[in-house]
Amino acid sequence: MESHDQNFKNIFLDFPEEALDWILPQAKKDWGKIWNIDFPRQETRKYKLTDGHFNLDMPILYYFEKNKVLVWLVEFQEDKEKFSIYKLLHYTTDLMEQFPNTLVIPTVLFTDRKEWNIDVKRKLEMKYKQYLLLHFEYIFIKLFDYNAKDFFHVQNPVIKILLPKMNYEPHERFEVIRQAYSGLFQLASSLLFEKYVYFIDTYSEIKEEEKVIIYNELKNKKDTVMLAQYIKELGLEEGRTSILNHQIAKKYQVDNSNVSILFQGLKQNDLLDLSEKILEWNSFDEVKYWVQQKKQENMKI
Repeated sequence: MESHDQNFKNIFLDFPEEALDWILPQAKKDWGKIWNIDFPRQETRKYKLTDGHFNLDMPILYYFEKNKVLVWLVEFQEDKEKFSIYKLLHYTTDLMEQFPNTLVIPTVLFTDRKEWNIDVKRKLEMKYKQYLLLHFEYIFIKLFDYNAKDFFHVQNPVIKILLPKMNYEPHERFEVIRQAYSGLFQLASSLLFEKYVYFIDTYSEIKEEEKVIIYNELKNKKDTVMLAQYIKELGLEEGRTSILNHQIAKKYQVDNSNVSILFQGLKQNDLLDLSEKILEWNSFDEVKYWVQQKKQENMKI
């Protein structure tokens, strides 16, 4: 499985406009329509060679009709004590220097599901007489501060994916998972649903017996019967993928984790074709090339 950080990064790469609608709901009203979105790959400068970059250090550059805005996303999962507003300020000014004439909006996402006794520092300010020498703030998002049930009817796939990371009572857990499944199924392509249903499963920590209960409930409701069938097919595909994963790893002497990542974005027919083709191919490079070509074909459909 991909790292926690990579999972979150993929959400914003796949749904950049929907992420903006959630983080800055007034943006389009203030600056007009978005005509382009870019993902600049500049890394923030290190102040010491031993410094690591922030997790999810990912700028998204939005070109609006009336403005150019760079939303810089930083994610801290469990250890909020590692968060430093002073370091955040350093890196924000670096981005301001790299992207002149651009509004840089630092955004910090805290994803741990627990209450805090002590808050993180939200702003810096320094004054001298009539002079405001420094004022710095960032957009603060703590998913556990959101009540999941308040977002059941929000039509945004990013929110549906993140529902399991929000706050809810133990008796609401099944409904949160159902809402995440059904909402994502309605709002995302089949390819992206397949990709992020595993995120929902992972961060809701759903057990196999619980998945069976939810599946039975979904298939008995008219408005979710198609979703139930799709989840069933995904389960069959997952079993087929597991077998193929083992076959490829054994034949080409490669790590299972490297093989499983390859399968994301392939259809069931692709997996069947691949299971036949590996009987003919002698190298793992042939497998990777074929998979890459298939993914490109699927994206065009």
